[in-house]
Amino acid sequence: MTTEEAGLSELVLRTARVLRRAHREALEPYGLSPHQSRAMGVIVRSGAEDGDGLRLSDLAAQLGIAPRSATDVVDALEEHGLVERRPSEHDRRAVDLRLTPAGRALRRTLERARATVSDRHFASLTDAERATLARLLRSALEASDPAGPQA
Repeated sequence: MTTEEAGLSELVLRTARVLRRAHREALEPYGLSPHQSRAMGVIVRSGAEDGDGLRLSDLAAQLGIAPRSATDVVDALEEHGLVERRPSEHDRRAVDLRLTPAGRALRRTLERARATVSDRHFASLTDAERATLARLLRSALEASDPAGPQA
């Protein structure tokens, strides 16, 4: 099926595949998987850096993976020196997750790399077309998922 023949959902799925592949390639020099990169993003967006850290169970829920899988992701990030576990200040039984200084720096680098990939992919669109596309996709996401877009 050509691009001209593809329906809207097929075009969105193809675009997502192309972007995922390019994002995965951008992670390769850092030895990270997409799950590890997403986990770092969840930790940052949770506000863990500004207050209480993020619990492993909350990370698993936000990533949509089993707690055991989240443990594997965090173990790998910890081995890279990107995430640290700290005892919770509010619950002695709990452990909070935070990015290390190296993790915060790498996260900023990855955000720039992701923006570059996106800019390259959508370079043929004008600024107005990009804004329209973003508005339309947000509207469709909000209508189908009241919780909003995830990670």
